[in-house]
Amino acid sequence: MLACFLDIDGILVWAGDPLGFFLLLKKLSRYAKKRLKNYMENSIGLLSKDMNNQILKTLVGSHAHGLNTPTSDFDFRGVFIMPTEDFFRLPKVKIKTTDWVEDDVDNVSWELGHFLDLATHCNPSVLEVFLSPRVDKQTKDYDDGDRLRDLFPFVWNSKGVMESFIGYGLNQRKKYLEGKDGRPAKFAAAYIRSLYNGLELLKTGTFTVKIADLPIGATVRRFKAGEASVGEVIQTCHDLEIQVRKAYEDNPDKKTEIEPINDFLIEMRRKHFDV
Repeated sequence: MLACFLDIDGILVWAGDPLGFFLLLKKLSRYAKKRLKNYMENSIGLLSKDMNNQILKTLVGSHAHGLNTPTSDFDFRGVFIMPTEDFFRLPKVKIKTTDWVEDDVDNVSWELGHFLDLATHCNPSVLEVFLSPRVDKQTKDYDDGDRLRDLFPFVWNSKGVMESFIGYGLNQRKKYLEGKDGRPAKFAAAYIRSLYNGLELLKTGTFTVKIADLPIGATVRRFKAGEASVGEVIQTCHDLEIQVRKAYEDNPDKKTEIEPINDFLIEMRRKHFDV
């Protein structure tokens, strides 16, 4: 069964199960109901239109990291461009993110402006999209996806990488210690991977998505297989966090270069004004 979640200006809309959506609607406030009603009446048609403007789709998750097992889900992340004229319509609608889950496939796409904003704040999941293998078909806008990825050296900054990658790692540690979803080993692997990627980025200006190919890959595999003690996971990642902070101290001055980012965004807004 297909489930679709839309983040509409801060409200999460579930548009995959009519019965579930109806039960949710009954519990909402009058204000929220009005906003959802306006969305359903005026904006649902934008979704398919926007996804026709997808300029990038990448493989992420365990298959991209080289850590997949026979039961691993497929995870895809992409970027689409909402027609510029739709930003000026009433009622005001902000479609920032789309998220589909179907069987064992998870698809997430960000609207270009939202994606670039997250990138300049060094969101680890977003930065990974710049470096992950492309899986989308050749279209008239395919080259725009490559040009978007070429912005990678401009979007990140040293302080943002240190804070975001350590913060992401600590969130994975919390889930690991809580045994979230009954899969603590999954979060142990994400914990060490995020810290190592942050360390790579601060030291080299990029990072390796397929972490299994690196010397640390064997350790990440053991963590994911649940073969490491809690003490080893925490100590190993604590040591990596110290290295990330040291790498930032050695390279504190890398700044986000906003001008080429804005030049590309404005060009895309003009190109997609009424697509």
